[in-house]
Amino acid sequence: MGDFHQNGTITTLHNLADRTTEDIERELVGFSRTMPMTLVLPSLYSELQTDALEGIVQQLKDVPYLSQIVVGLDRATKEEFEHAKEYFGRLPQPLKILWNDGPRLRAVDEKLQKLDLAPKEPGKGRNVWYCYGYTLAQGNSKVIAMHDCDIKTYDRSLLARLVYPVANPSFRYQFSKGFYSRYADGKLNGRVCRLLVTPLLRALKQVCGSNDYIEYLDSFKYSLSGEFALRTDVIRNLRIPSDWGIEIGVLSELHRNYNERNICQVDIADCYDHKHQPLSKEDAEKGLSKMSTDITKAVFRKLATNGFVFTEEHFRTIKASYFRIALDFVEMYYNDAMFNGLQIDRHSEEEAVELFAKNIMEAGQQYLDKPMETPFIPSWNRIQAAEPDIFEQIYDAVELDNSNY
Repeated sequence: MGDFHQNGTITTLHNLADRTTEDIERELVGFSRTMPMTLVLPSLYSELQTDALEGIVQQLKDVPYLSQIVVGLDRATKEEFEHAKEYFGRLPQPLKILWNDGPRLRAVDEKLQKLDLAPKEPGKGRNVWYCYGYTLAQGNSKVIAMHDCDIKTYDRSLLARLVYPVANPSFRYQFSKGFYSRYADGKLNGRVCRLLVTPLLRALKQVCGSNDYIEYLDSFKYSLSGEFALRTDVIRNLRIPSDWGIEIGVLSELHRNYNERNICQVDIADCYDHKHQPLSKEDAEKGLSKMSTDITKAVFRKLATNGFVFTEEHFRTIKASYFRIALDFVEMYYNDAMFNGLQIDRHSEEEAVELFAKNIMEAGQQYLDKPMETPFIPSWNRIQAAEPDIFEQIYDAVELDNSNY
């Protein structure tokens, strides 16, 4: 049961009355007649071996309003792709799987590489980008929802609540972002959002002054959630980061292209748990260490495009301000956890803050070293301008890969 407080610059849709999933789904079935809905699932092949994805598949079997499901499959051999067809083939909805490592989609990617328009690195951003391209190529979807495949606490109510704001034709929302409480098994989770993003935004307000972009990002209760839904038209002009900054990058693009009244956040789960990344203090290219650097760079780049001029001295000041604010947040969350009978390791929380503070400086230095770096994958409008039949190429590749359905 949530509160009804509206804070920040975007609308918050709360879970106030414990409305049943079946009731929401009845409305969504009606909306689907004029607002066909697609679910995109970016998945590693290794996730097919997990209880989390099995639970998701079992829940999706009962979803009545989806027009189709599109699975983006990464790191799969030919035999593993064939197994994925069988695995997801249990779903009753129309299904397509993008075999991202297969020769047909690799050939499409190589063409775009030659035009310097392809994603620069593998990962979730690249996977999602090609799934969106295929959905645009089909041309039969008005709404696209996306969530990760490692959600251990998945229930189909999550999807229903996520997609409702953009599927309801009487609402003005072009984009909805999911939020939830990050605790499970008696522990408080969500360190990157709690101990990096929010304290960093508060530090930026102190150092750079308040501005509409910082206020906008600070309005999201869980800006790093991997669950969002959007109207299909939004995708054509959307640039997606290929690194760990994808969630912040998408929010930044929405802020650039749309009025904040077209964006909302929605309470989609009482409790949420998924695969946890290690802190990775020893390797800056892995885990939460790389994630924190990529996220911080994404924020710095966006502020630079808004006219902020950063120097090394600015980043030192931001780091110092962040460190003090983040330690205060450690205290707040420790007290909140204790009040709710949850476990929290205060030492590891402060270790995370120390690493994130170090990576703020690292992100700043990387930005200064390569201020013209463009981590965003180009928009599909840009791609189509350079390669007019790109959608036909992607559509044909996916259909041929799935032709034995």
